[in-house]
Amino acid sequence: MYGTLGVVWFQAAGCTGCSISLLNADYPGVKNLLLDEIVPGKTLALRFHLTIMGPTGQPALAVLERIPEGEAENYLLVVEGAIPTAHANFGRIGELSMAERFSILVEKAAAVVALGTCAAYGGIPAASPNPTGAMGVKAFLAQNGGNTPVINVPGCPPHPRWFVETVVHLLTQGLPEGKELDDVGRIRSVYPGLIHENCPRRADFDVGRFARTFGEEGCLYELGCKGPYTEANCPYHAWNSGVNWCIKAGHPCIGCTEPEFPDFPSPLFRKATELRRGK
Repeated sequence: MYGTLGVVWFQAAGCTGCSISLLNADYPGVKNLLLDEIVPGKTLALRFHLTIMGPTGQPALAVLERIPEGEAENYLLVVEGAIPTAHANFGRIGELSMAERFSILVEKAAAVVALGTCAAYGGIPAASPNPTGAMGVKAFLAQNGGNTPVINVPGCPPHPRWFVETVVHLLTQGLPEGKELDDVGRIRSVYPGLIHENCPRRADFDVGRFARTFGEEGCLYELGCKGPYTEANCPYHAWNSGVNWCIKAGHPCIGCTEPEFPDFPSPLFRKATELRRGK
């Protein structure tokens, strides 16, 4: 699909956790992603990332402002954080609001990777009552008439491998189409099934052995685990170079890769069957 693909990392309403997650990637690490060929003949070139780039202030904005025309249709727009829409002053980059700046960048992008649940679906910034009018990338484009392809990589934060696998798919196979995407915009091979299906405590669930308090043996469903409703590859990848992940550490899955996070899964430690959507 591309030889050298420019990457513009756009940070909107978020906590920078998705960037930190990617910086903790083991292999390929960030150095490999930026300096090596991801696949033969295809490389990434990070053009803009406010957190880790050298320039600041006006020199940094100058880089951002020349990209849409200078690299039209040959850059990937990675969005981290939700897009605030209720008022321009809820988020600004230079003299423009986040929404205005995003609209300029997305128009000439080859595709958008909405990295993290905030960018994909609104996430924590869009939680009720959502005073900033925050929304995910795809919802924003639908509301404003944009048609740039969007691939969602949700998680709070997402595992770095989910981002890497998504980018590799774009470089080797082009934009995902049809059944390659699930009904909420994730690449199926990256989000292949429910956490519940591969949970190390699944045998406890099957025989009805449930933990009643934290620290007990048994399935964590009664303590609020959302694994039966959450599509993610956490049991396979784990975190911190494969050392641990939520359920292995004795904490219920909170459903952070799903579109309705955090409103529907909350209260986090209440059994899912006791929750009501929209509450």
